[in-house]
Amino acid sequence: MSSSLKWILPPVVVVVAAGMAYAMYLARPAAETRPPAKVIPVVRVEIITLRDLVLTVTSQGTVSPRTESNLVPEVAGRVMEVAPFFAAGGFFAVNQVLLRIDPHDYEQAVVGARARVATADLRLALEQAEAMVAAEEWRDLGREDQPPSPLTLRIPQMAEAKAALAAARADLGQMERNLERTVIRAPFAGRVRTKNVDVGQYVTPSVVLATLYAVDVAEVRLPLPDADLAFVDLPLVYRDGEGDGIYPGVTLRAEFAGRTFSWEGRIVRTEGEIDRRTRMVTAVAQVMDPYGRGDDSRRPPLAVGMFVQAEIQGHRVVDVAVIPRAAMRGESQVLIVDPDDRLRFRDVSVLRRSRDEAIIDGGLNDGDRLCLSSLGAVMDGMQVRVDPPS
Repeated sequence: MSSSLKWILPPVVVVVAAGMAYAMYLARPAAETRPPAKVIPVVRVEIITLRDLVLTVTSQGTVSPRTESNLVPEVAGRVMEVAPFFAAGGFFAVNQVLLRIDPHDYEQAVVGARARVATADLRLALEQAEAMVAAEEWRDLGREDQPPSPLTLRIPQMAEAKAALAAARADLGQMERNLERTVIRAPFAGRVRTKNVDVGQYVTPSVVLATLYAVDVAEVRLPLPDADLAFVDLPLVYRDGEGDGIYPGVTLRAEFAGRTFSWEGRIVRTEGEIDRRTRMVTAVAQVMDPYGRGDDSRRPPLAVGMFVQAEIQGHRVVDVAVIPRAAMRGESQVLIVDPDDRLRFRDVSVLRRSRDEAIIDGGLNDGDRLCLSSLGAVMDGMQVRVDPPS
C-alpha cells in the first residue's frame, strides 16, 4: 500500500461512519408523546366507633408504711433476752414481746415501795385512832358548848397521813409500771425495719432499740401534674374537717421476677401543699393488707420500698373516640375519607392528649373513616384509594 493511501483511508472511514449514523438518526421513528399518568395516593383508614370511657390518670411512686416508729425503752438496764423474730424483716403481732430488760433492780424497787405503803397505811390508822380518842376525851371534859380546835381532833395530822399514804401508793404504782416496762412489747402488728441492740447491751431511754412499721396498710405518694387534675376527682378536706367523700380507685403495678403483678387500692387524701419545685399535687394511695397473699398465691407482698406504676380511675365520659395521636393534623384537625373516597378536613374537639392517643369528644361520628396515613401536601377534596378497599 502506497504511503499516500495510508494517509487518505482513515479520514474516509470516519466520514463514511458519521454519514451512516446521521442517516440512521434521520430515519428513527417519531417518539410517541403521552400525558403523565395521574397518581392516586393509597391511604389506610380506621372506622370510628364512639363509646363510653372511664378516664385514667397515671403516676408512679414508692411504697411506704402508713405507720412507722422508733422503739425506745422507758427504763434503763441490760438487755437479757430478744425474740427470735426481732431482726430486720421479722414480723410480729400486736403486744408480742420483742425483748426483755434485766428486771432485778425494778423488782427491788417495787418491794421497797410496798413497804412504804404499808408504813404510811399504819400511820394513817394510828392517827385515825388517836383522833377518835381525842374526840371522846373532849366530850368527857363536858365542853360540848366549845368546839374543839382541828389540832385537838388531830385533823391536820390525819390529812398529812392520808397524803403520805397517797404518795406512797403513787410511788408504788410508778415502780410497778417501771417493772412492767422491762418487758418491751410491740405497739402494733408489723415488721422490723432495723435492729440496733442485742443481748447483753446496756440501754437507756435515749437509745433507739429498733425501727418498726405496721403492715396493716401501705401507702404510695403519687405526684400529679395540674393538667391531670381535670380528669379525676381527688379527696379534698376543708378547714372544718368535712371531706367530700370521694375516694377514687387506683391500680398499682410492679415488676417482680420478670412478671407484672397488680394491687387494688384507693386514693384517701392529698398532701397539704403543692410542691414548690414541680408544681405538682401529691395524692396518697392506700392498699389494705399489703403483705397478704390475696387471690394469687404467686403474687409477692407489696413490700415497703417497691417502685410501682399507678393508674387512678377518673371521670366517666360518653360518646368519645380514641384515635392515634399521629392521625391528628395540627391541634384540632383530622382527615376524613368521604363516601366518594375524597379527603376532607374535619375540625374536632380534643378532650385529652397523650403521647400515643387522643380522645375526641366532638366532631366525629360513628362510621367515619379516619385517615391514618402520613401524607405530604394535602388538599381538601383530593382523591384517594383506601387500602384495603371499603
